[in-house]
Amino acid sequence: MTGKTGVAGPAQARPLPVQATPEPQAAPPPARRGMTLRAKFHRDRALLLMTVPAVLLLTVFHYLPLLGNVVAFMDYDQWAGDSAVEAIVNSPFIGFTNFAELFEDSQFWDALRNTLTLTAFQLVFFFPLPIALAILLNSVLSPRLRGFIQTVVYLPHFFSWVLVVTFFVQMLGGAGLLATVLRDNGMEPWNIMGNPDTFILLVSTQGLWKDVGWGTIIFLAALTAIDQSLYEAAASDGATRWRRLWHVTLPGLRPVVVLLLILQLGNALTVGFEQFYLQREAVGRQAAEVLDTYVYYLGLATQDYGVGTAAGLFKAVIGLFLILIANRLARRFGEEGVFVRS
Repeated sequence: MTGKTGVAGPAQARPLPVQATPEPQAAPPPARRGMTLRAKFHRDRALLLMTVPAVLLLTVFHYLPLLGNVVAFMDYDQWAGDSAVEAIVNSPFIGFTNFAELFEDSQFWDALRNTLTLTAFQLVFFFPLPIALAILLNSVLSPRLRGFIQTVVYLPHFFSWVLVVTFFVQMLGGAGLLATVLRDNGMEPWNIMGNPDTFILLVSTQGLWKDVGWGTIIFLAALTAIDQSLYEAAASDGATRWRRLWHVTLPGLRPVVVLLLILQLGNALTVGFEQFYLQREAVGRQAAEVLDTYVYYLGLATQDYGVGTAAGLFKAVIGLFLILIANRLARRFGEEGVFVRS
């Protein structure tokens, strides 16, 4: 019995496991030595030189006058020295007596009420108008027409308040154009400039006519920063113009709107001086007195510098707290705010 004989083939060698060669690790970057202060000044000397005028302006007209707030805690006597510094040094310290006298003054509360009422009225009814105007201008297709409209609405910003009030007097005053037309047609003339009941609407309209065009500049710049592909994507999905406005334009403007709202709240107690000073006598103190005019008449007209300074310091401190609160609320709702606390 013969068996099958075969030649054994070469043995099947198992493949050896291939060990991955480790990739060479990048060498750590060399430690950078911090630049010295002298080197930083040398590097940024051109930029620092350009900031010198602004720094001097802020120092002389803003920061140095802050030292005068110490008068709010003194029985200040301007004749106690040959200079203001000597008068402050020689005046007795009385603590919070000026603030107690301020809060007992009914005229102060009238001015505060008028200021807050005017701020709330303008914030609700007139703050959205620059946003609407910017959106309308941005939708104008003709560059020439857009430039003409921008020039017309920006121009009143460069007018002084004296000129603005004079213009409204000539149009709406007792001897103005409107009263003359009503009188010539046998109707009773209406002196809007001297009516305390409509004074809040009058000053808001004046401020709107003067500054609404200038306020649109910021919103126009924010509109140009919105990605145009978002509009194209929304239009391809069938979104109408109103839906693109609601879902693309307004969310793109939201950071700027929040920032300006914070600044507006910070200036809630500062509604202006010249505009109300020029019209205070026409409508009376009860309607036109705001904190700025109150500080002026109390501190300069009656020379009660201590209480007047206390009123100004109170206004500044409340404005600071409003900015801090508004900034905190903005960051809680996911916006940048004015500053970030490190």
